[in-house]
Amino acid sequence: MRVVQAGLARSESEGQRRMLALHGGSRDDLEIAPNLWAGIGLVRGGAGTALVGSHDEIAARITEYHRLGIDEFVFSGYPHLEEAYWFGEGVLPRLEAQGLWSHPFRPAADDAGSRVPFVGAGSAR
Repeated sequence: MRVVQAGLARSESEGQRRMLALHGGSRDDLEIAPNLWAGIGLVRGGAGTALVGSHDEIAARITEYHRLGIDEFVFSGYPHLEEAYWFGEGVLPRLEAQGLWSHPFRPAADDAGSRVPFVGAGSAR
C-alpha cells in the first residue's frame, strides 16, 4: 500500500490530490460521510469513493445526492459481475419505487408504445 500511495502522491491530477487529502494514505479514517468510503483510493489511482452499506442505505444516499441536484452517477463495484447483480436486484427496485429510476426496456404504464432507447424505426438491422 505504501508503494502505491507514494506513486499516487506524485500525480499532478487535482482529483488524485483530493483523494489523498481525504484519506491521507491511512486506513484509520476512511468513512468520510455516512456510507461513503474512501478506501478504494488506497490501492488504485483516480478520484473515486465507494458507497457502502445495505440496499436501503445505498438507495438512501443516492436519493440524498439526487435531492442535491445530482442526476447522473457512475457506478461500479468489485467484483464487477457480482456487484452489478447486487445493485440491480437490491438497490434499483428501491429507486424505482421512489420514481428515481425506471427500467429502460419496460414501457412506462402511460406509454405502452415506447421503444428501446437508441433504436429508431429506420435502424439498419
